[in-house]
Amino acid sequence: MQKITPFIWFDNNAREAVDFYVSLFNNAKILELGSVPGGPADGAVFGTFQLEGQEFYALDGGPYFKHTPAISFTVSCDTREEIDRLWEKLGEGGTIMMPLDAYFFSERYGWVQDRFGVSWQLDLAHRPQKIALSLLFVGEQHGHAEEAMNLYCSLLDDSGIVDIDYYGEGSHGEPGTVMHAAFKLAGLEFMAMDSNGPHEFKFSSAMSMFVTCEDQAEVDRLWDAFAREGQEQQCGWVLDKFGVAWQIIPAIHMEIMRSPDREKAKRATEAMLKMKKFDVEAIKRAAG
Repeated sequence: MQKITPFIWFDNNAREAVDFYVSLFNNAKILELGSVPGGPADGAVFGTFQLEGQEFYALDGGPYFKHTPAISFTVSCDTREEIDRLWEKLGEGGTIMMPLDAYFFSERYGWVQDRFGVSWQLDLAHRPQKIALSLLFVGEQHGHAEEAMNLYCSLLDDSGIVDIDYYGEGSHGEPGTVMHAAFKLAGLEFMAMDSNGPHEFKFSSAMSMFVTCEDQAEVDRLWDAFAREGQEQQCGWVLDKFGVAWQIIPAIHMEIMRSPDREKAKRATEAMLKMKKFDVEAIKRAAG
């Protein structure tokens, strides 16, 4: 099981989106797809799916959060044929952020927001992990990419900065800020960048990081770290000091959600909806 799983929020089109993404990538499949007992809406879909061997979560959560390009998926493509195919498919009904072209940092690269609002950076590059979630620090968070990476890496095992490049004098960004970086969290690769451009967006809870915790002690430690100077929210969600959304979830949560006893799952879900930081023992009592 992945320690950290990208969690994508949809407005009643999760099933369509998951089917679409699975059709595009290799080593891709739907692992589970069903309704949320006691969830935010009747018939709301919750799903786990795999793209290029990596797991993702999807939820029909309603119209509360909208995706922004501040969080995107970077896809490292091996051939021009692959990048061109993905560009064509992901661009259908979407919005082009940066045209597919040659740039000073890549011989072939493009940035597109698909018809579901999810952003994708396609790069002709070779990295061991095919898809990496990428954080773009803009506006009041510009210049904080390195600070954020250092914080995140300090909290989880098997983590660290893999490589980092800074803007220099006369470059396209503010000298000394992060032009591009790759870092690992619990063995999974992420990317980060600073940008001082006139961006009219910021981080959104439509894309969050779902962290599976072993026990209450780990829940407490991570929750307290992310909530410090951040914002506690309902249902195990917390915004860190940079505005990035995390879900700090005990493993028992998913065990109960997958239980064949749907009334048990419903009781636990109803209890969790009333919590901010999750209380493992209280969840167990509610489940019965």
